[in-house]
Amino acid sequence: MRFVYCKNYDEMSKKIAEDLIQEIRQNPEIVLGLATGSTPEGTYEYLVKAYEEGTVDFSKVTSVNLDEYKGLGPDDDQGYRYFMNHHLFDHVNIDKANTYVPNGLEEDSDKACSEYEAIIENVGGIDVQLLGIGGNGHIGFNEPGEIFIKGTHCVDLAESTLKANARFFDSIDDVPKQAYSMGVGNIMSAKKVILAVSGKNKAQALYDTLYGDITPKVQASILQLHNNVVLYADEDALSIIKEKGLL
Repeated sequence: MRFVYCKNYDEMSKKIAEDLIQEIRQNPEIVLGLATGSTPEGTYEYLVKAYEEGTVDFSKVTSVNLDEYKGLGPDDDQGYRYFMNHHLFDHVNIDKANTYVPNGLEEDSDKACSEYEAIIENVGGIDVQLLGIGGNGHIGFNEPGEIFIKGTHCVDLAESTLKANARFFDSIDDVPKQAYSMGVGNIMSAKKVILAVSGKNKAQALYDTLYGDITPKVQASILQLHNNVVLYADEDALSIIKEKGLL
């Protein structure tokens, strides 16, 4: 795992965008695995700026997103298709027909997951996967549990995740209780993983991910076994690691 230390969230976002731009330039037909939530927002802002400045071309890029809330459709402003359109796709020259998000409106979980598995296979797998981690160490919506799940699946969201995401909704009661998520196997099959971690509220999860046991109780810990992970983390996220003298 390669570390890139950043002073703050903005520097982290800019450096990740620069990394992704370089990857797109090297492979214009790249398949990007994309994430949602507050962590990648800054990165997407820098990507849009780079496109407006003419320094990156998304016309041949394909994207597959990690997850989507079950029950939310593309027009719901809390859904992840809406998020991606609002923060990135509406502002660059990517072909939206080549952007994929799990179908949150499909009530049949087995069907939704098998269809998304087929999409990932049909695009040839993921070249570069952008990841954040949850405060409980989840990646995608792979919550702490007893096993690592390989493929796309329906997840019962943990209480800590519901609380963390409640800030985006009117109340915690409005947060969907389930989501469709790529599995750990999907993530680990990516040729390269970019892990973005910012803030003191992620410091313990980051420490556990890097220095704890490889355990499904901290799903992100499986990344210790990936041969091409680049970690971008700011000073706050690294605070516990620094306190323990590991940097």
